[in-house]
This record gives sequence, structure tokens and C-alpha cells, in this order.
Amino acid sequence: MSTDLQRHTTLLKASARAARLITLILDPQELLQRTVDIICDEFGFYYAGVFLIEPSGQYAVLRAGRGEAGQAMLAEGHKLAVGGNSMIGACIQNRQGRIALDVGAEAVFFQNPHLPNTRSEMALPLIVAGEPIGALTVQSTQEAAFREEDIAALQTMADQLAVAIHNSHLHREKQELLRQAERRSRLLQAANRVGKEAASILELDALLPQIVNIICDTYGFYYAGIFLVDKSGEWAVLRAGYGEAGKAMLAEGHRLKVGPGSMIGAAIAFGEARIALDVGEERVHFKNPHLPHTRSEMALPLIFGKQVLGAVTVQSVEERAFSQDDITTLLTMAEHLAVAINNARTLEALKQAHAEILRAKVFEALTTATTEAIHWIGNKALPISMTVARLQEEIADGKVDLDSLREDLGMIAESAEQITQVKEQLIGPVREQAPRLILLADIVRTAMLQRGLDLSMLEMSIAPQAAYTVADSVQLVRALGNLLQNAVEAGAKTIRVQAELADERGMLHLVLADDGAGMSAEDLSKVWSPFYSTKSGHHGLGLPAALHVVSQAQGRMDITSREGQGTQVEIWLPLGYAPVFPLTLSGSAPSVLLLDDNDEWAQAFVQEVKKAGGRVAHQTKLDSFPDVELLLVDEHAASFSMDDVLAAVEEAGLVGKTVVLTAAMNPERVTRYLRAGLRDVQLKPYTPQEIAALLV
Repeated sequence: MSTDLQRHTTLLKASARAARLITLILDPQELLQRTVDIICDEFGFYYAGVFLIEPSGQYAVLRAGRGEAGQAMLAEGHKLAVGGNSMIGACIQNRQGRIALDVGAEAVFFQNPHLPNTRSEMALPLIVAGEPIGALTVQSTQEAAFREEDIAALQTMADQLAVAIHNSHLHREKQELLRQAERRSRLLQAANRVGKEAASILELDALLPQIVNIICDTYGFYYAGIFLVDKSGEWAVLRAGYGEAGKAMLAEGHRLKVGPGSMIGAAIAFGEARIALDVGEERVHFKNPHLPHTRSEMALPLIFGKQVLGAVTVQSVEERAFSQDDITTLLTMAEHLAVAINNARTLEALKQAHAEILRAKVFEALTTATTEAIHWIGNKALPISMTVARLQEEIADGKVDLDSLREDLGMIAESAEQITQVKEQLIGPVREQAPRLILLADIVRTAMLQRGLDLSMLEMSIAPQAAYTVADSVQLVRALGNLLQNAVEAGAKTIRVQAELADERGMLHLVLADDGAGMSAEDLSKVWSPFYSTKSGHHGLGLPAALHVVSQAQGRMDITSREGQGTQVEIWLPLGYAPVFPLTLSGSAPSVLLLDDNDEWAQAFVQEVKKAGGRVAHQTKLDSFPDVELLLVDEHAASFSMDDVLAAVEEAGLVGKTVVLTAAMNPERVTRYLRAGLRDVQLKPYTPQEIAALLV
């Protein structure tokens, strides 16, 4: 075989191998770079490069080049004019391959400083469906390295490359269309989710953070925030913000003036969406130190009817980040959100109106109760004053009848006791200075024990997240005691107490249900009336007094009952959040013995003190006392009586070291304990701060 034929055969085989490899690659950029590498490796050429015509058709731009020279030209954005003074430009314009056997003698050769060793070059047009899309350059360090017959051999490979480039672009377009379709589907799902959330969550403080999370997580945006216009109409106040930046701005009370000074302000003022594709060029963009990487922003007004309620800001770290799909679905979200905000505000207004009506009813009931109580007390006091006056006359006349005197004194004592009972029912024995965080389970137990009720009747289930409430512990013990005692007196064998989070944000739901006699519909309609009772010997003030206590705690109360089927009392109270700050004790904290039942409060107290490094022991019996500096006694415990405690501490010589803890302070009992020589009587501590103050 001749040398020329052998060379031509080798060239054809290499061209076929290169074409096969090229057709297997679908990624456009990988295809072009692999093509130049394959050509140089298979044919042993000095350099190869692929040019593609830009959209204007004026230039052929280098898209892939071999080696360091190729990388340098790509970095420079190397391009050649179509039809200009270059082999590439000429072959594209003429749609024919060109060969320069000696580039120095070629009229249209482009002298390239990155390829100083080129001595011969071949340029092959890349043609698809009769139209050129670019060109392939192949260069050698040898003169006359190419022959005319080489054009036919390599043009086949160039044609394959052109088809492969076209197919890869089609593949990329399909992939992009698929990606857009998938993104559009996600966006529509997100818009639908916002619609569902907006329909199901009626509390703004829960709804708005959920919405900003959905927007950022679904769209992949840097930040989203929701502003609502304040009552003055002058300011847009941030109500929800994404991530740490959002938390920081919410803590600062971030707000923007309604008006043209910011994207949000302008969107609200004009009721129109605002889009900044490059915030650096946007005149009204608010530069936020918490969001330093924002490059594009969209502000969408929240409009319900003709009223602008606020606006949503969406921000990205990329310029021109918002597609038409983004804008369309976000506008849909904004419409859903505006409806939800209006619904939530309407519901809040209804709640406030209901609360006002409830308060009015409570005040009316209290006024009635107070008026009737005054009349009742007056009627009870009148015989006392008349009897005292008659006794004074008899004493003055020296005609005192001892039997009559005993009868009169008995009547006075009875009337005084009844007056005291009414006072206890109406306002209780003592009041705290302010509501505080209290452990609900302990208050229920204290109410049972204070009334002398059997704890075995009680079935208590309190969810951990509803363990604490904020109220006056003394008054709440009195209110719950009234309700629990009513259940026992109605013949209940079991009293079920349950507490859980209420549907209403920031509230807990407490239910007391018994299996007692229940009430008829007629009795149920009168239970809130003062001095009405279904049981003889009662003043009928228990339920009105309980309602007063619950209302004072910013709660509400309802009762349902069926004759022969028991009674259920529902109470909504402010939710208290478990303390998060740890207990800190000084080095001089005393050694402590806690005398109490093994209940929820006692366990929590001992755990807190031990965790803080304090010295504490806990026992439930009065058998013996270790040598301690401070003895703490729960006034209301099932394991012992206070009479036994007073005797035991006196015998042990611990009277001066004993402090009585109580959730329900009573002046008479406090006086008794202090007269017995005890060190102090204090409210039971429920927080680390209160425990620390106790153990100073």
C-alpha cells in the first residue's frame, strides 16, 4: 500500500472513531471540549478549536480550544468576524473548507499570538440543514500538513460534530423545558400549599412565618418577609422574616415608611408590584445591613378589595433572579395571603367583641352578686345590731337572762360566720400582688387537699406543653376548689382533669369532668346567678366566684351538664411557658430538707436544686429529720397534717429553721404558724428565680 493511501486510510479511521465518540456526548460544553481533545489526540495535531456563530450572526466565538492556548483565548472571549480576515470567517461565509499549507502566505490567515508555532491550518464549516452554525479549526506545526483530499475525510467528522452540537442544544433545551416544567409544578404546589395554609391557619403569628418559610424553601430565595400596615397607615411593620436575618429584624421592630422611599413602601403606597433586577441600580431600594447579599428584590402588595394590607418582599443573591413563573405564582400567593390576613383580622375582631361581651356579662354578674351580697349581709347584720342593743339595755337595767344571752350569742356567732363565708366566696382570703407562672398540676392537687377531698378520686392528665399557666395561684386554687367540691357534693366517684394546648394561640384548655348527678337544663341556665344553688345549705356563690377568678386571669369558662350523666367544666387560661433559665445558687446556699409528697412539684424542685449544685434531701414522712439548715414543708400534702408537722419540728428543735410553702396563702393559718415560732410562710416557688430567692 502506498504511503498516501495508507495516510488517507488512517485519517478516515481516526475521523470515524472521533465521530463515534462525539455522538455519545450530550452536554454541549463537554461535547465541544472533548471534540478538540479527541481531534488532537487521534490525529496528532498541534491545536484544534471550535467556533460557534453568535445570535447576531456577525462573529464566530471560540467555545472550546486545546490546551493552555485554548484556555487563554476562552478567557479573553476570542472571536472572529464572519467573512473577515481569517480562515474561520471565510469558511463560514463560503460554507466550504479551507486549507492553508503555509500560513505565512495565506491572505486570510489570522495571526494568533497564542499559537505562534502554527505553520498550516484547515478550517471546516459546521453546517446543519444547509445553514452554518460555526467552524472547526485544525492547526499543525508542519508546513503542507493538509491536502485537499483531507478536507473530505475530516469534513465527515465536522458534519457529525455539527449534528452532535445541534442535538446537544436540543437536549439542553429539552432539559431546560423539563426543568422549567418541574419548577412550575413545584411553584404551583407551593401556591396551592399557601392557599391551604391560609385557609386552615387563622392566627397571623402562626400563618405568616409559615408562608415565608414556604417561599424560601420552595423557590430557593435568599430571604422573604411580610410587612403589615400599622393602624396609623404610615408604617409597614415587619411581622415575619426568614432565617436569622428575619429574627434579628423582628427583634429590632423593623419597619419601613409607606411611600416611595423603599420597595415595600412604594408597593403599598401605589398598590403595585415592584421588581428590582439589580438593586444597585434601584433608586428606592432600602439597603438593609441584615441582608448584605441581596442583588434582586420583588415587593408584592397584599390587597383585599380596595385596601392594601401590607406587602411581601422576596430577595435573591442573584441578579435578574425572577422568572415570569416566579412572578405569576408569587402574585397568586399574595392574593391568597391577603384573603387569609383579612380573615384572621376579622376573626380577631370577633374574638375581641366576644371578649367584650363576656367581660360585660362578668361585670354584670359581679355587680348583681355584690348588690345582692350587700342586701344579704345587711339582713344578717340587722338582727346582730338589734340584739346587741337589746343586750346593752338589759345589762344597764341589770335584767340579764343567761339562757336568753346564750341564745342571742349563738345567733350572733351564726350570722357572723355566714357573713365571713360569703366574703370568702366572693373575694377569697387574700390576694397576690400579680399573676405569676404556676404549675397547673400542683394547683389542682392543692385545691383537692385544701378542701379535704380524696385524691384517689382524681384522674389527672396534663400535656407537657400545657403544664404551666399564668394566674394568681391563691385565687385559682380557690376557683378550682369550688368546682372540685361541687363535683364531690354532686355524688361524683371520679373527677377527670385534663389539660392540653388550646386551638387559640397562647392559651391552654383545662377540662374538669365528673360522673356526678349532673343538672337539669333549668338548673344549668341559672348556675351563674349569685345565691342560686341546687344544694341546700349553700350560698350559691361558688361558680360566679370561679368565673370571676378565671376572667381576672384573662381566661374564660363554660359548663355543660346533663341530669344523671355528670358535669363538665371547660376553662381556657393563658399558657405559661416552662422556665428556660437555669437555677443559679450562691456558695452560701443552705442545706435543705423538703418535706412533701412525691408529686410533680417536689420532684421538679429537688431536680432543679441538685442540678444547680445545691444540697437537698426529700422525704415524705415525719419519722426523723437529718441535721439541715433549712426545713421546707408543703402546707398541703397528703402524707401528713400540719398539726403533726408542728409537733414533730418542735420535738426535733427545728422550729426556727422551718418555712411553710403554700400555693394558697391564708391569713389565719399564716398567723397560726408564725405564732408557733416557725421561721416563715412563703408562696410555693415555681421558677428558678423564685427558688433562688427562697434559698438565699
